[in-house]
Amino acid sequence: MADQIKVTGMVLSAMPVGEYDKRLVILTKERGKIHGFARGAKRPGNSLMAPSQLFVFGEFMLIEGRNAYTVVSVKVQNYFEELRSDVDATCYGCYFLEFADYYGRENADDLEMLKLLYQTIRALCKKTIPFPLIRCIYELKLMVVNGEYPECFECVNCHSADDLQVFSAQRRGMLCGSCRKQGGMNAIPVSPAALYTIQYIISAPIEKLYTFRVSEEVLDTIRNIMYRYRSTCIDRKFKSLEVLMLME
Repeated sequence: MADQIKVTGMVLSAMPVGEYDKRLVILTKERGKIHGFARGAKRPGNSLMAPSQLFVFGEFMLIEGRNAYTVVSVKVQNYFEELRSDVDATCYGCYFLEFADYYGRENADDLEMLKLLYQTIRALCKKTIPFPLIRCIYELKLMVVNGEYPECFECVNCHSADDLQVFSAQRRGMLCGSCRKQGGMNAIPVSPAALYTIQYIISAPIEKLYTFRVSEEVLDTIRNIMYRYRSTCIDRKFKSLEVLMLME
């Protein structure tokens, strides 16, 4: 019998295969993004039926195959059932899964990305801060984890850390007052409060991300920055994001 391996992860997607099976995409801390088949997961009473759903977090026992894994059993640590009774939270959560799927890579050390995703879904369930703010925090921090974040601590043109005034998606960062014309007409004015918030998100530990609120003005600025920057850096359209933008 093939050896079983144990991984900790969260289900990013679950697609029906045939009459009774499901094909899962799981973000794991040990092996990055993996694909696994849950045999009989659509059959009533099967032990894999409940764990083969979106957002399920736990320990997965797997058998490694040539092109995919076979899911043998799952020790669920969190179903995040609170999401299933809140349509808005579910829509946000589905986008967060899709964004993690975009960045996930096989055989990668994805501990930080998994930790971020877990804490973000928890924040959705707690509802202590607005969902649009959770989205901005998650988008920026996920790009930080994957090394694509903008330069927001100094001017991208002259490298001065003083008098940072505007954000340029094309230049991928902040510009100071002396260099702000380098950002062109599409540069976004950034208040000191918005800049501090962005710098905090970039540098703070994941566990401390979802502990603050901001004014509507600051939120609008960060949301605008993330829209421009995401469009510049990422070449994929996320279906779940299109729904969110209509909601917001």
